[in-house]
Amino acid sequence: MSGPSATDPGTVSRETEPELVDDTPIARAARQAVETSRAAAEGLPRPAATRVMVVANQKGGVGKTTSTVNLAAALALHGARVLVVDLDPQGNASTALGIDHHASVPSIYDVLVEGKDLAEVVQPVVDVEGLFCAPATIDLAGAEIELVSLVARESRLQRAIDGYEQPLDYILIDCPPSLGLLTVNALVAGREVVIPIQCEYYALEGLGQLLRNVELVRGHLNPQLHVSTILLTMYDARTRLASQVAQEVRDHFAAEVLNTSIPRSVRISEAPSYGQTVMTYDPGSSGALSYLEAAREIALRGIAAETAEAKGAQ
Repeated sequence: MSGPSATDPGTVSRETEPELVDDTPIARAARQAVETSRAAAEGLPRPAATRVMVVANQKGGVGKTTSTVNLAAALALHGARVLVVDLDPQGNASTALGIDHHASVPSIYDVLVEGKDLAEVVQPVVDVEGLFCAPATIDLAGAEIELVSLVARESRLQRAIDGYEQPLDYILIDCPPSLGLLTVNALVAGREVVIPIQCEYYALEGLGQLLRNVELVRGHLNPQLHVSTILLTMYDARTRLASQVAQEVRDHFAAEVLNTSIPRSVRISEAPSYGQTVMTYDPGSSGALSYLEAAREIALRGIAAETAEAKGAQ
């Protein structure tokens, strides 16, 4: 008796079988995970000096804290040593990094108000080697008022960072959604400003005030401060609105906008509830891959800027 013919509908040919196997959700997830691991393993050139980056936008809900922790984790996965300074009294960055930040934990409040050394409050992030966090506690909510009467109130974070002796490649400062003294401390301490912008209606609303504050701080307190990076977040390629907003932002800030945009993703939103970044929660997801690529862009742009600056100084 002869075997089944090649045209038998109940038969899968050897040529088509691998394609069917490769197209399963598990196989796709495996390919994405391998791609993520490969991208992270490549490593990146390290900056000549610590890059202090302030992640700011007084408009809430734009993915500021999410971008801070995921960019920090992505840079650390690329081999960098990274410190996240949580300046938001809500402590969401600390939560996402799995750092305990109840009221009795030494925090950035003690650094700003009590004058404690930054090294005394920094904790390592368990899930990601080379990543550290200076947590925020609820005490930080009163720091805006307490800082008013202190000497050199705008530069207390800068002095703490300058006195931190551990080698770091990047410091990312997560600001509260306001333009008060905590944000001013961050702007005085930093050299670069990273602005996450949500790809939705009113995306640019209020951005002018933030840019004016950056100019004020640069003119009076920190002449090196500049907006180096704008990151488009919550991008939904299925909607015309997202494309229009992205184009409008690129028209206004052509040099600063990263080529990589961060997609709207359930995985990115879920990760903090497990005390993780999306980089460890679901390393094969589109969100993790996007943050890895955004981190790569930030690192390479920094190296290019250092090279240009060195050539200009010659």
